[in-house]
Amino acid sequence: MRNNLLLLTSIILLSGCYSLKKTITSAKPHVDAIEWPVAYKPVESNFFVHNTIEIKASPSTVWNILIEAEQWPSYYSGAENVKVSDNDTGRLQANSVFTWKTMGLDFISTVREYKPNQSLSWESNKKSIQGYHAWLLIPTDKGTLLVTEEAQHGWLSGMEKVFQPTKLRKLHDTWLLQIKNRSEQIDNTKAE
Repeated sequence: MRNNLLLLTSIILLSGCYSLKKTITSAKPHVDAIEWPVAYKPVESNFFVHNTIEIKASPSTVWNILIEAEQWPSYYSGAENVKVSDNDTGRLQANSVFTWKTMGLDFISTVREYKPNQSLSWESNKKSIQGYHAWLLIPTDKGTLLVTEEAQHGWLSGMEKVFQPTKLRKLHDTWLLQIKNRSEQIDNTKAE
């Protein structure tokens, strides 16, 4: 019985490793466009997700929605109790620190990269899980390609890979869709 459980666990973990490699491969060329800290290189992470969406709105419109951190809970179910602690605007800035709850856990996150209308990244650290969440805004003929990627380490990320391998990807898809809807509504209103 114990050997069967060990075999099953090994198969699940190995399939997760294949899935990680497949996800990183499909994320090209965006993975290379993100300035990953050494500790969070996707190929060395326990868990990695990649999501993209085409948005018919300018990068500046998308950017302004993205950095309004305290507004995330109003349209994104994966964020609760967001509070930017270094300013009273509720907006992320270079080196901002913010507290929030996501996937049932409380985090303190710090903005590590802040290039207006281009890229935003933050790091979240807990004893059980460490993550680096990156965003790219790529101008297109029709507006913006919004890319989000997250690399994680820690024992909890291993559990996530085994027991909830698609939850974060689905949450990020929802977040991207809501940013798309908000951005396109704003740009359509401007055009009228």
